[in-house]
Amino acid sequence: METYIRPYHPSDLSALYRICLQTGDSGSDATDLYQDPELIGHFYAGPYAVIEPDLCFVLCCAGEPCGYIIGTRNSEMFYQKCEQEWFPVLRRRYPLPEEQDNSKDAHMIRLLHQGIKPQADLLDYPAHLHIDILPKGQGKGAGRNLINTLINRLKELKIPALHLQVGKSNEGAVKFYERVGFHRIKEYEFAIAFGIYLNEA
Repeated sequence: METYIRPYHPSDLSALYRICLQTGDSGSDATDLYQDPELIGHFYAGPYAVIEPDLCFVLCCAGEPCGYIIGTRNSEMFYQKCEQEWFPVLRRRYPLPEEQDNSKDAHMIRLLHQGIKPQADLLDYPAHLHIDILPKGQGKGAGRNLINTLINRLKELKIPALHLQVGKSNEGAVKFYERVGFHRIKEYEFAIAFGIYLNEA
């Protein structure tokens, strides 16, 4: 199946939410894990597309979105914009759940209230990204091409470094990021932070 990458268009927002959900279980379909199918996209996809659409790129399979890479050029500024423009409405829409509620929905709602906070360990890598590809778009070099597309755009913007985090249980993704040139910055309890320097002399 022919694949190609193009810049994000506002009409892609629902597709980004769908892809985010269908890859939301460490790359597998999380549709059956959530009562509200929009919750995971509200945190991991929506704010990037709305706040920094020029750093969003869509992978298409036969014309239909089947993957994306989304990011921000400055994690600290992005956090501030999310607090001003994105999370307040969602926090009113989704009140904090009861403490004993351990559902996936409750977990995501708590993240919406927590916000996207830059971590001190990663401040030397100001940009960060999320990438998700449905199975029909995988295995054709699309992941590497998406990474290169975003990196080239960040280089144009003179961004010095980029980071991401991946769950330790997602072994395929861990190996992928090492193959495409990312190095390990730090290991956490359940995740690994990877980084790559840009615009090196």
